[in-house]
Amino acid sequence: MNFSELYRQSNQLCEFSPNGEFLAIGSHYKLIIRNVITSQIEHLFTCMDFIQYIEWSRDSSLILCGMFKRGLVQVWSLKYLDWSCKIDEGSAGLRNVHWGPDGLHILTTADFNLRITVWSLTNKSISYIRYPKQCEKGYDYSQDGLFMALAERRDCSDFISIFACKSWELIKHFSCATDDLSGLKWSPSARILAVWDSLLMYKILIYSADGYLLRKYSPYEHALGIKCVSWSPTGQFLAIGSFDEKVRLLNNISWKTSMEKGHPLVVKPDKVTIYKEEVSMGPLPTSFEEISSAMVALCSKESKYHIVKEALEIPSIKPSLTKANPELGVSQVEFSCNSRYFYTKNDNMPCVLWIWDVKNLCLSHILVHLSPIKHVRWDPTSVRLALSTGNKQLYMWTPSGCLSAEIPIDAMFQVNTLKWHPDGSALVLIGKEKTCISYLTGEQTDDQ
Repeated sequence: MNFSELYRQSNQLCEFSPNGEFLAIGSHYKLIIRNVITSQIEHLFTCMDFIQYIEWSRDSSLILCGMFKRGLVQVWSLKYLDWSCKIDEGSAGLRNVHWGPDGLHILTTADFNLRITVWSLTNKSISYIRYPKQCEKGYDYSQDGLFMALAERRDCSDFISIFACKSWELIKHFSCATDDLSGLKWSPSARILAVWDSLLMYKILIYSADGYLLRKYSPYEHALGIKCVSWSPTGQFLAIGSFDEKVRLLNNISWKTSMEKGHPLVVKPDKVTIYKEEVSMGPLPTSFEEISSAMVALCSKESKYHIVKEALEIPSIKPSLTKANPELGVSQVEFSCNSRYFYTKNDNMPCVLWIWDVKNLCLSHILVHLSPIKHVRWDPTSVRLALSTGNKQLYMWTPSGCLSAEIPIDAMFQVNTLKWHPDGSALVLIGKEKTCISYLTGEQTDDQ
């Protein structure tokens, strides 16, 4: 495992290109394009205002920069450096911007979700989509890039519109049996659309692509409901995390529950492998006059996992039930690339990551850390995940074991976010104001 030097960034704007050749870094007004292998600067673009968002097109030839405060979007080309594009939403304001799947259209959302504007980069045409709903996950593209599902709010009711992404024509429009739609997500095959209600109730609806309601699932009532939803890459399972601290799997045959598991306070290691983080302190300064924040950070702390062989009480916190969005329940569920495993994160157990075996429908591994987990991501090509806890350690898990690696650069650098290279050969580690690339060596094989 090798590390690059640190590079400056702002707003944690670091994105690998889909083809894996470049790393885009936003730093204030500048957009820096680096070669992933050599780490050298390939392109440098200057925007008209402070960059708040960046996104690559699917073919990695274009990249957009969103400047929401100014209502501007600037687009840059890596093939034709003398070409550029500027989109100004004017008085309508800019709330969100993203690429269309074909890389030839840009969709912008006006303030207060007044409308969505589709901008064509080829013929400069403009079209509008009215009534987009303001919610957590209000739109989703199918995996093949052919369709977009959009949540709408009309006459105090929820609707869903299906658009063809090549022509942006409306091909299906139907009402949705939700009280306050919170999100929607296509299945990998684009044949099924999962739609869920607001967190005030547990209700998830399974629709076919033509708007036919296949299943309504609501395991309980009169309590806070869904926090996260995730499809397995094969489309066989739909995982749902909720405020009752349980994860549920619905199968794609009968749309009934295949698994319903909680996150217990005490775990026995008879059928579960428990990894717990421990640190050993290095030598401290001998004189108190020599102690500074930098020197304290330099004092070595060797972090490593050890396997727990006795029953372990899981560390948890008591959420404040008087505040909005209490730290309670399963807020993250994601599957590995081969659908063999998925992880969950229970908010009132912030230091613990739970890894489940889909084949046996049971808990497989538990990772217990000393600090709350900040970010978790699966390797896109193999059964391996990386996570960070806001310190200078990089944690990794595979079915064969765990690793805690210290980042041997600036002692004050702390990893808050991480993102995988498309082929799983590297990670970009993102701190508060700096970032670096971690190059991984060796081959990783999937656990089938």
